[in-house]
Amino acid sequence: MTIAVIPAPARVLVEARLPDWIEPHYFSTMDELLALAPLAEIGWFDTVYVPYMAEAVRLGAKLRWLVTAGAGVDFFPLDIVQERGIVITKGTGINAPPIAEYLVMAMLAIAKGYREVVRAQDRREWLWDSPGKRQMAGTRALIVGYGAIGRELAKRLAGWDVEVVGVTRSGSDGTLRPDQWRARLGEFDWVVLAAPSTAETGRMIGAAELAAMKPEAVLVNVARGTLVDQDALVAALSEKRIAAALLDVTDPEPLPEDHPLWMLENAHITMHLSGRAQTAMYRGVAERFLANCDRYRRGEVPEPVYDHAKGY
Repeated sequence: MTIAVIPAPARVLVEARLPDWIEPHYFSTMDELLALAPLAEIGWFDTVYVPYMAEAVRLGAKLRWLVTAGAGVDFFPLDIVQERGIVITKGTGINAPPIAEYLVMAMLAIAKGYREVVRAQDRREWLWDSPGKRQMAGTRALIVGYGAIGRELAKRLAGWDVEVVGVTRSGSDGTLRPDQWRARLGEFDWVVLAAPSTAETGRMIGAAELAAMKPEAVLVNVARGTLVDQDALVAALSEKRIAAALLDVTDPEPLPEDHPLWMLENAHITMHLSGRAQTAMYRGVAERFLANCDRYRRGEVPEPVYDHAKGY
């Protein structure tokens, strides 16, 4: 029998459909996960506590196939994964719709100053004017990393009459190539980062890129905190050289309580919640996991697989 360690919330979705060669073990707590990890040949270690997921991989000496809902897997000990020949199947695309919804919500909140409206309600203060007057219609968004999340966001922004330009490796279908977008930064009201975290994308937004953006521009990061030079961003926000930053991700996570980003009124921090604002995450991963079981049994590579050479 092949032992699979699976999160308890997914039990109802997979138990009746698992092939008979898989012996499932379900975990509900972090201690249960760490106790079961050494037994696992197949590990679906998703929890809200990333350090425990990484530790479970370190303990998983028998692990051959790692399943995750995350599109990015940089929080795993990838040196160990590669050394042991563990295959990782990612959650690419599964969380894209709720993430896109979350971003539209947050972008609208910034445009209309909705945070100030909520604070006024908490104070029982009647506002006579809107604290935010930006209209979405007619604005332009650059999406760096025009994959599943980027395209889902573009679909929704189109409904608000926002013009979207994507950035891809190939520059196909009207998108910009990685060597083209920096020269165009000054054209956009929204600069959205949805690219994978790789050696090439580390600190892709630094002081020079922030200086090239419009003063009215908003930087949106839904990728990884490491894509942005955070010190340069703090300086740009403090000096109002860009209008605001919407940060679903930071470096590190959680952001320390004394970090200056918390104190900036034009920094909007959403604590990596965009992918969790849904009820269907386990369902999507379960369907992909079950579809991949036959491939794994036949000795084929499950899909979509993490590519160590590309870094995503």
